[in-house]
Amino acid sequence: MEVIDFSKTNSILNQYMSELRDKNYQKNRLLFRHNIKRIGEIMAYELSKTLEYKPKTITTPLGTIDIPLPKEDMVIATVLRAGLPFHEGFLNVFDKADNGFVSAFRMYINREHTEVGIHTEYIATQSVKNKTLVIVDPMLATGGSLAAAIDSLLQAGKPKKIHLCCVIAAPEGIEVVKQALPEGSTIWCAAIDQGMNEQKYIVPGFGDCGDLCYGEKLQSFRKKADK
Repeated sequence: MEVIDFSKTNSILNQYMSELRDKNYQKNRLLFRHNIKRIGEIMAYELSKTLEYKPKTITTPLGTIDIPLPKEDMVIATVLRAGLPFHEGFLNVFDKADNGFVSAFRMYINREHTEVGIHTEYIATQSVKNKTLVIVDPMLATGGSLAAAIDSLLQAGKPKKIHLCCVIAAPEGIEVVKQALPEGSTIWCAAIDQGMNEQKYIVPGFGDCGDLCYGEKLQSFRKKADK
């Protein structure tokens, strides 16, 4: 299974990642969401180079030309809510793709916030049978929510190929999702960080992506997780 880490090479992604991590830039939600989306667009472009293509004859006002176009059907799926701007970036590039959405989220199951449980309650997707399935989620921390999303999406058929794409990953999470992914899948990361803290947040990371994009969750939900 191939794991691609964009942080190993210098590119304009460095600028977007530096702003996402900077606690002062994080005060601007619009900029934060925009950078997540831009990283999605760049990653989608790089992923497009790995697809299969076939020529299509295009008629112009002055003649015809054969242009290679992607030949496989694609489904882009994301995990709500943090995945929405990342998903939008991919959809800007693969604008003809079908889409899937999974509500899979982690909840602390002890008062110390050191143990995490995963809850999945909603999925909406087309069939992924024989299609290229691209699963996008900005954060790959414990890997639990993504593993649950993968299991849910595979109930909609066996895809031709799976690409799992994230902005920041922890090594522990990568090992977890490797167990859930079929052979031949590819994991794409804008950066792989050193690990997680006791609260299962990626370090140095950039914090809670959903909160930084859309605002903090209601306290009542957090209290439920403490019980």
